[in-house]
Amino acid sequence: MESSRVAAIPLFADLPEDELAAVASVASEVEIASGQALAAEGRIGHSLFAIESGTADVVMEGATVRTIGPGDVVGEMAVFASPPDPVAPPEVAEGGLRTASVVATSPMRLIGLFKRDVWALDRRAPVATQRLRAMVDEHRAQDAQRALTKQRAQDEQGGSPGTDPHAGSA
Repeated sequence: MESSRVAAIPLFADLPEDELAAVASVASEVEIASGQALAAEGRIGHSLFAIESGTADVVMEGATVRTIGPGDVVGEMAVFASPPDPVAPPEVAEGGLRTASVVATSPMRLIGLFKRDVWALDRRAPVATQRLRAMVDEHRAQDAQRALTKQRAQDEQGGSPGTDPHAGSA
């Protein structure tokens, strides 16, 4: 893949040329039809994707939590969940569980990176993998906030007067 395509993704845009080339050398083009699932919540994920064109909904527990499009990256949480098995082929290297489903809402063109290749980029493109890891941390924080908000809403709906589980706690 041409490094200019990788550079068009904001996360990678200002990487040094050698890092862009390293990412491009392990990237592959993926095309997804509208309505097709790119990731399924709770399933094992073995690759991440940067969106070149098209849009998709991110769905958690049956609710659409955001819409993503060109420049966005998805699948990084499953890829960074644990190190890859060094003897497994890259397309079957087991990843972590997908934390959300991603469903195309239009035809999509993606840049795909297998888990083992992403982990190998630690040596060849450390700035790129550092940015991906920071994205994982950001998305985990967003997920935790979303879960907390959901739990508070459920507590308010399900609780009755005088049964506040947080009452009296310091």
